[in-house]
Amino acid sequence: MRSLEALTREASALAQGQAVWSADETEVARQMQICNGCRYCEGFCAVFPAMTRRLVFGQAELHYLANLCHNCGACLHACQYAPPHEFAINVPQAMARLRGQTYGDYAWPPALGALYRRNGATLAVALTLAIAGFLAAAVASNGPLWGGGLGGSFYAVFPHHLLVSLFAPVFLFAVLALGLGVRRFWRELRPVTSGQPASAPAAAEAVHDVLRLKYLDGGHGQGCPNEDDAYTLWRRRFHHFTFYGFAACLLATALGTLYHYAFDLPAPYDLPSLPKLLGAAGGFSLLVGTAGLWRLNRRRDPQHGDAAQKPMDLGFIALLFLTSASGLALWLGRSTPALALLLCLHLGAVMALFVTLPYGKFAHGVFRTAALLRHAVEKRQPNPVGLGSD
Repeated sequence: MRSLEALTREASALAQGQAVWSADETEVARQMQICNGCRYCEGFCAVFPAMTRRLVFGQAELHYLANLCHNCGACLHACQYAPPHEFAINVPQAMARLRGQTYGDYAWPPALGALYRRNGATLAVALTLAIAGFLAAAVASNGPLWGGGLGGSFYAVFPHHLLVSLFAPVFLFAVLALGLGVRRFWRELRPVTSGQPASAPAAAEAVHDVLRLKYLDGGHGQGCPNEDDAYTLWRRRFHHFTFYGFAACLLATALGTLYHYAFDLPAPYDLPSLPKLLGAAGGFSLLVGTAGLWRLNRRRDPQHGDAAQKPMDLGFIALLFLTSASGLALWLGRSTPALALLLCLHLGAVMALFVTLPYGKFAHGVFRTAALLRHAVEKRQPNPVGLGSD
């Protein structure tokens, strides 16, 4: 139950027309005030240099810092004020909780922000199977679900125009929802991060940091702790497998679209065509990355993050794994009687991924990229505090 003090504070803020802070915002502000006096972790990641440029923390600043945090956990094991100290400083956990709140706060449309709390592994698998089952029923109503005579052609099962009409609106909505959400986030961050526009050098630095996952190196290049205080680079490596595998699959799809419309070369494609090379490499990379991230997530120290977000994390990992595994299975089984069934399963996984994309863990990459870009802009401006270092 919420304390009488917290309720009184909220009532007073509302009466004065001030913004009401959540418990997670209040906790992050408390911890940042203490960390700002210590500064032992200043070289660990982007959070602490950005923190030292402030003496007070408003809501926008807190949202900015929470999305700069990569949840690596290194600062927790280095902190002299970590639990069981009475200050109870746990920056990774506090930031993770607030970061989860920001996903819902900036969601578009706002009414769907609550989906972040319900998006779990069970839902991901159930949605995949439900969509795949619907597609399989549609195929079975028009012919055999298991059998040959399709010549390895996907379009013999589902016409190309039908697939486009099903998937294009869902994908475009996901892009629109994420775009509008991050635009609101950007507009809130810009005034509190110097207000300056993004320059080419700042953009280049942000892209470099994103592509390298720079802040998963623990600040010293040895990696971040996972299930204990030992450093490991495997979380960073599996993130790389996942990110670049997803990017390769997306590029393969884009190239396939170009082949289809510009060169009148419909799928499926065989080796050594570029779409197939990218798709196969990307699918295998995604399979390795998601399997590794699932294992690390299940073994991770609960003090490193927010337990309430674990279902959402695992749900996104499960969807990526199902998408890559079913895609590779479809490739290997294209010439078998299982083609139609495998295609339904793969399309079900892809559709489930697109449907949940704006309201799942994928959002963290989009918001974190925006925060890193604002950090790269801000660090190039004079320090408004004039204390410490950048």
